[in-house]
Amino acid sequence: MIDPEELTEKVKKIVCQDTQRKYYRFRATKFYGGCATADCLGCNLRCAYCWAQKKVWKPKDYGSFYQPTEVSENLLKFNQLVVRISGGEPTICRNHLIEVIKLIPKNILFILETNGILLNEDYIKLLSNFENLFVRVSLKGVDQKSFEKITGAKGIFFEKQLGTLQLLNKYHIKNRAAILADLFTEQEIQKLNISNLEYEALINYPFVSKALKKRGISIPNK
Repeated sequence: MIDPEELTEKVKKIVCQDTQRKYYRFRATKFYGGCATADCLGCNLRCAYCWAQKKVWKPKDYGSFYQPTEVSENLLKFNQLVVRISGGEPTICRNHLIEVIKLIPKNILFILETNGILLNEDYIKLLSNFENLFVRVSLKGVDQKSFEKITGAKGIFFEKQLGTLQLLNKYHIKNRAAILADLFTEQEIQKLNISNLEYEALINYPFVSKALKKRGISIPNK
């Protein structure tokens, strides 16, 4: 089983250099009604359904390092009212992330897409300084067992995801939890008792289907 905190330290050595971080592309997307996206490299989970795993899990082989100013400039050039960092796990390079958010004008919404595992109280206190921040926590299961199957990581870290949602609310940071609903029954999802939960759809690429099967994950009939 993967320990996400230990994997984070290994990934940091590859994708973080002082305030720089590795990215593999910048693009305009249709998400959130239109947004500018920076796709970063490196993650501390190994989700079976990850659409970007080829690049994100092998950060040595792809991308380039960018300073926070370069990231913000690349995002802002798309002239969107929403920007985000996606692809890998944005919270791995803390100093870089904080500096990027600082450079985004207050009239532009910055969406932090994260698994939330690294967001301890100190980290969240730093993030609470940004009024234009919205944190979207992608839940990787409905319980510890499903979390382990999907991520390859120790199930106890599922509880960390739920704890992060509580901390975000404690520090009044706008947030929402999301879940890949195709992998669970409605009853399983409802047991989470999370209001305003966003449902994501599975992009069932052939390599994703193969990975799900290998881990014994089936798509329930609904």
